[in-house]
Amino acid sequence: MHEEQVIGEVVGVTAGALRLRIDIAATASLKDNPDPVIAASGTLGSLVKVLSADRWVVATLRGITWQDNVAIAEVDLVGEAGIADDRSIMRFSRGVGTYPRAGSFAYPMSSPESARVFSGDDRPHIQVGVVYPTASVRAAVFFDTFLSKNFAIVGSTGTGKSTSTALILHRIIEKAPEGHVVMIDPHGEYAKAFANTGIVFNVENLQLPYWLLNFEEHCEVLLTSEGSARDMDRDILARCLQMARSKSVYAEGLGAVTTDTPIPYTLSSLADALQAEMGKMSEAQNATNYMRIRGKLDQVMRDPRQQFMFDRRYSNDTMADFIARMLRLPVDGKPISVIDLSGVPTSIVSAVVSVLSRIVFDFAVWSRGERRRPVVLICEEAHRYIPNRTISTRSSVRDVLERIAKEGRKYGVSLGLVTQRPSDLAEGALSQCGTIISLRLNNERDQDFVKAALPEGGKSLLEAIPALRNRECIISGEGVPAPIRVRLDELEPAKRPMSDDPVFSELWVKTGDDSDMLDRVITRWRQNVR
Repeated sequence: MHEEQVIGEVVGVTAGALRLRIDIAATASLKDNPDPVIAASGTLGSLVKVLSADRWVVATLRGITWQDNVAIAEVDLVGEAGIADDRSIMRFSRGVGTYPRAGSFAYPMSSPESARVFSGDDRPHIQVGVVYPTASVRAAVFFDTFLSKNFAIVGSTGTGKSTSTALILHRIIEKAPEGHVVMIDPHGEYAKAFANTGIVFNVENLQLPYWLLNFEEHCEVLLTSEGSARDMDRDILARCLQMARSKSVYAEGLGAVTTDTPIPYTLSSLADALQAEMGKMSEAQNATNYMRIRGKLDQVMRDPRQQFMFDRRYSNDTMADFIARMLRLPVDGKPISVIDLSGVPTSIVSAVVSVLSRIVFDFAVWSRGERRRPVVLICEEAHRYIPNRTISTRSSVRDVLERIAKEGRKYGVSLGLVTQRPSDLAEGALSQCGTIISLRLNNERDQDFVKAALPEGGKSLLEAIPALRNRECIISGEGVPAPIRVRLDELEPAKRPMSDDPVFSELWVKTGDDSDMLDRVITRWRQNVR
């Protein structure tokens, strides 16, 4: 243990912070110390320990001001630890129960002590980077609390958000190769990243049976009207959908069949029900509503882009096979399902995300009593699917994801939200996340939104968010021993998502192959084959 040197004195105490009178000469004398953590003493983000009765109180330096020729530091309380025989810290725990008195001395932390705080204890954990401002202290994320209590990864475009998400998922599945992860990938970025550890589903092989949609998701796909006309259309579709499901051979022996019962029915049965109901109209009624729904049904049945869902061949009971493929049951060495939605028509993307998310949740609800198989559902571009109500007043997918955020933990479903616009998320979405990983955020509104969601003790770190470098982040919440600033590990090229920015200076000096390239692109475009 290094010889202890006093670097400050407590001159103020609040519930979450201390004020220290910093000894400038003492901190200057440590700047050449071979231990880089000790050498950083007195700088922004450095760690100090303060004696409080028979415990060490650990704190991190947030800022320094010069008052009356005295350097005053604001330090945020991180936690407390026991005192080892050599006076180093041991058995760190989050939170402070005994506060230092005014006049207590502050001492610098060493690298081994910092590792005892941030690098994980005997609890299962993954290590994702290096703690700032150290050069070697590893940053640990507690495996179980990170996954079980939801998490969010936020950051402006180009800050390394997708690569950070891939890094964390790779670390997780290395720790738990028999896991079950479902990744909603709207831009097709992650197929490359998980080529060896996951299965990629897209419009070519998704084979999502239309009858798995519940009534609200049917409405989202088949109804185009608004206002009072939509209310009438909903009533018509509800009657006809229930008729179609009730006529299914799979309805025998089930008792009551509702519009949400996940049993196969044929599209022709739904079309026949619409025709039959239209034939029962009185003279005072209008056929427009029926014709509008029937026209939309015919459209989706003919649209080749929607055949991954509305194919007549999907009228058999393939529910067990679909759930097994999506949730990796069994895993077979591929614990991640990447759902590539880049080829899905924009008009039905929300319905597709809704039914996939709901199946994950409903399976967890109905499988209670069985051996638990926790599932992690990751939503990239989460603000598109769980928007706040000022952006979208009607959204079946938002309702599903909000329910998972609030109730998923009870059933073994964890939600991971990845977004560059946290301020566009539904109210309370971030507050349901036990751990928040924030890369650089350039928008002040987004910064304020994240700050409001961060737990006490991590808010002061938010001041550094606009100044974070790429691959740097603030991690706060229950998934880490204490709020930390981290330089994330660099991911091997083969494991990175396809989200690199174009290099204009290189690409705009090349020429040739334009005509052949256009032919190839247009052919794929027209054939809807990527």
